[in-house]
Amino acid sequence: MGSTEDLDYPQIIVQYSNGFLISKVMFTACELGVFDLLLESGKPLSSDAIAAGLGASTMGMRRLLDACVGLKLLAVDMTQEGALYRNTEISNVYLTKSSPKSQYHIMMYYSNTVYLCWQYLADAVREGRNQYERAFGVSSKDPFGAMYRSDEEMLKFMAGQNSVWSICGRDVLAAFDLSPFRQIYDLGGGGGALAQECVSLYPNSTVTIYDLPEVVQVAKEQFVSPEERQITFHEGDFFNDSIPEAELYILSKILHDWDDEKCKQLLAKVYKACKPGGGVLLVESLLNEDKSGPVETQLYSMNMLVQTEGKERTAAEYSKLLEAAGFGVIQVKRTGKLYDAVLGRK
Repeated sequence: MGSTEDLDYPQIIVQYSNGFLISKVMFTACELGVFDLLLESGKPLSSDAIAAGLGASTMGMRRLLDACVGLKLLAVDMTQEGALYRNTEISNVYLTKSSPKSQYHIMMYYSNTVYLCWQYLADAVREGRNQYERAFGVSSKDPFGAMYRSDEEMLKFMAGQNSVWSICGRDVLAAFDLSPFRQIYDLGGGGGALAQECVSLYPNSTVTIYDLPEVVQVAKEQFVSPEERQITFHEGDFFNDSIPEAELYILSKILHDWDDEKCKQLLAKVYKACKPGGGVLLVESLLNEDKSGPVETQLYSMNMLVQTEGKERTAAEYSKLLEAAGFGVIQVKRTGKLYDAVLGRK
């Protein structure tokens, strides 16, 4: 670690201040279809051609493209005909809609939904509650009622979560050997991307996605083919309805939505339903024990403040919740990626 004299404090502040601008440049290029057009063209294009193809102004598009070059999301070749733009590898893999690892949907959810809540971060800090009422005029008392306030919003949220699991799902499912568990329930499994990764990694297992009836309907219509016979569905509200018996329960990004009391309530129900020798797999972004980082997880915890009733936690805090419900032999695996895994056994 260098001395304080080595740090360029004004530059750090400028970089932090520009964070919003940087993300909005990327989100806007995704929303307008810049990366998709360049992928489909199969060749570099001029700013005029891109603007014409996307129905945008030539002046505005040129500035957007140059900003994307500065962010290394695009590359530019200077030719006799002028500047020609092309995708970089990172944009082809993560920013085009057709890529299996596309993050397009989660970016659109952030741009059009999450950022609107973050406009009221100061209010969230003052009040200690989510900001759906200010951002969208809907009650903040039911976070998921607010998140699913329309069919369009539900689809955006589910598609966004599927995007996350397309790049993080295998890491958390491979953190422990889950092959002994044949009967798995994915509580709040949404669009089914994690369930799909699970049956791919553990072909002798079956996964039942347990979620609200309206979520299950969208998952069946949009995301999970009837031909995927290892994946089934169970409609219900796992806080208020019974939880069927299974060998393993997956709670991926579920507990971080709720306060400790709601987490204890849910985990107690899971423990009661769980077969002897079975377990529960928590998939969450873990804070360091002293909560000094990682910065991504600290920011996710701020997002939980503006959008939910929950927070991000340390491994010890999740272990304590599991122990309170009766689970033992608790193991923690940090994946080195965005999400980590905690396994508790009955």
